[in-house]
Amino acid sequence: MTGYQIYPCGDNAVTIELGDTINLETHQRVMALYQHIANNAPEAVKDIIPAYTSVTVLYNMGQVKKQEPHSIYQHMCRILENLLENCVWDRVVTTSHMKIPVCYDVGIAPDIERMAEEKRLSVEEIIHIHSSPVYHVYMLGFLPGFAYMGTVDDRIATARLARPRLMVEAGSVGIAGRQTGIYSLNSPGGWNIIGQTPVQMFDASKKNTCYVNAGDTVSFVPISLEEFVHLKNLA
Repeated sequence: MTGYQIYPCGDNAVTIELGDTINLETHQRVMALYQHIANNAPEAVKDIIPAYTSVTVLYNMGQVKKQEPHSIYQHMCRILENLLENCVWDRVVTTSHMKIPVCYDVGIAPDIERMAEEKRLSVEEIIHIHSSPVYHVYMLGFLPGFAYMGTVDDRIATARLARPRLMVEAGSVGIAGRQTGIYSLNSPGGWNIIGQTPVQMFDASKKNTCYVNAGDTVSFVPISLEEFVHLKNLA
């Protein structure tokens, strides 16, 4: 295969870059490669991380050194290049579609009224525009279980806050540029918060710690404040 770059990411990881544009076609290739490596990786591979346009492979240096004591990085590159050459790029990767309830009430959505004013839309229009598409989960990052999803309609795409908040509550649904995401833990953050979900996006006590994963699709389902409080109390 041509059209990729391999480069080191620290002293025990390699990144394979498959493109420089965020789109579904490139991400389908990312997920195909991710699955192929996961199914065929040598024992030395510790983790595989898909992102917007790349896959990063973390490896155990000690195990690789047993096979090739003098050129650990080059040896890993050869392994990955072989996997690249044998990857089935149109592979159908099994994913999930998740319906996530979101309350857009202004009492828990501190930026929605400002956004509506800036965009010359009503709050109801912001809610309708945000909750209408099916979003693609491109990657998890920033926080455990924080899903970067796209693509947000141009009518409500909004730059990050000039001054990030010191604390954003877990479950907060935000917009940054043409991305939307959900804060999985309490954290500082600069995304525009337009709602909250009662769904716990990350739970370290569960086998599947993250509620969604790269490659999944997500629909947002508007709920009332009363429904939000009820569901949150059940969580």
